[in-house]
Amino acid sequence: MNEQADVVVVGLGPGGEYLAGTLAEAGLDVVGIEAELVGGECPYWGCVPSKMMIRAGNTLAEARRVAALAGDAKVVPDFTRVAGRIRDEATDDWNDQVAADRLVAKGGRLVRGRGRLTGPRQVTVGDRTFDARRGVVLATGSRPRIPPVPGLGSTPYWTNRDAMAARELPTSMIVLGGGAIGVEVAQVFARFTCRVTIVEGQDRLLSQEEPEAGELAARALRADGVTVLTGARARQVSHDGTAFTVLLDDEREPLRAERLLVATGRHADLAALGVEAAGLDPAARAVPTDGQMRAAEGLWAVGDITGHGAFTHVSMYEAQIATRDILGTPGPDADYRALPRVTFTDPEIAAVGLTERQARERGLRVRTAVLPNASSTRGWIHGPGGDGFIKLVEDADRAVLVGATSAGPAGGELLYGLNVAVHAEVPVERLRHMIYTYPTFHRAMEPALAALR
Repeated sequence: MNEQADVVVVGLGPGGEYLAGTLAEAGLDVVGIEAELVGGECPYWGCVPSKMMIRAGNTLAEARRVAALAGDAKVVPDFTRVAGRIRDEATDDWNDQVAADRLVAKGGRLVRGRGRLTGPRQVTVGDRTFDARRGVVLATGSRPRIPPVPGLGSTPYWTNRDAMAARELPTSMIVLGGGAIGVEVAQVFARFTCRVTIVEGQDRLLSQEEPEAGELAARALRADGVTVLTGARARQVSHDGTAFTVLLDDEREPLRAERLLVATGRHADLAALGVEAAGLDPAARAVPTDGQMRAAEGLWAVGDITGHGAFTHVSMYEAQIATRDILGTPGPDADYRALPRVTFTDPEIAAVGLTERQARERGLRVRTAVLPNASSTRGWIHGPGGDGFIKLVEDADRAVLVGATSAGPAGGELLYGLNVAVHAEVPVERLRHMIYTYPTFHRAMEPALAALR
């Protein structure tokens, strides 16, 4: 006989865990299904351990800047310290008991296994089938996309999970992919003295962001000793039991390294979820939803599988909307105009809304401005490590910002004001007449607004 519940949540990453716990606290009978660790990618292999690793690498970089600013310092990197902190403090050695207990304490039922839709409002996991009276929520996240490079599949390549769980620093590493994960890990490992080469098929790093962002990232990584190859693709990968060899699709010399990190993006596996049982396309790249995160009658989707970016903050945002809808509480539709994202390199590269190219492709009449941090008083004061810029993208017809990039020290924190401006559609003229604190990095906004052309 099938088991009954009010709501079945498939996938307990940040969004799924929040949604399941909140609905359970509201008095609903909730079943949460998780195939791996409760909490998902972010606390165990993504946001938290990676930023812990980045924090460690940044302290090494700051110590190396002492000679230019304050005296002398000796820097002796020790990767085992940050590896131990990740294992002991961040992940509890990849044990999710605390998170599992938290869900159960809120009244939720936890089922371990891989859930699959098998009918309307119905999920099967192993030999158990659950019928959901109110509905099902899909929140299964995404997994690394592995490119079909000949030879790669038979080698012991790394994904981000292996990099975060590493106990020892490799002597050398090749990174396939110059997106956020690739550049973050490359910089950290290089700062701990690993010899790193990035291979990126596009003509620049961070190809989804502004060109200036990719150029800044490349300069920063090269300053840390990373070899950056753009416009290059792997055509063959092999492993001889000791090291990897990567042949490129041009006449460059083969690359050889102890480790190979594949960081070529992420994807959702809708076929494994059985979405055809709900009338959805299992070959699609994402689950289409309406503004209340409804994918079909009695079916909601949140997080990476909705196609709005593999970000914890998007998953949580969508989970809050779906939670309200399931509980019958009115609320606004999802609004992605001011979607923020940060690449946590040093300098940080943060952006919100549209890039200049995206704005032009949408037919907007665009005005832009780019102001380097060095032109501001705070940038000049900061000195070494202060590289970066602010870029503004204005819809000239409406006289509001539709996108912005904040790159530099604490670039992600500076993004907040730009995020508000884009989200609330604050008139540019009003922004021009704000009082900007002196001397701060964000004061560069004032001349950037004046420079919009």
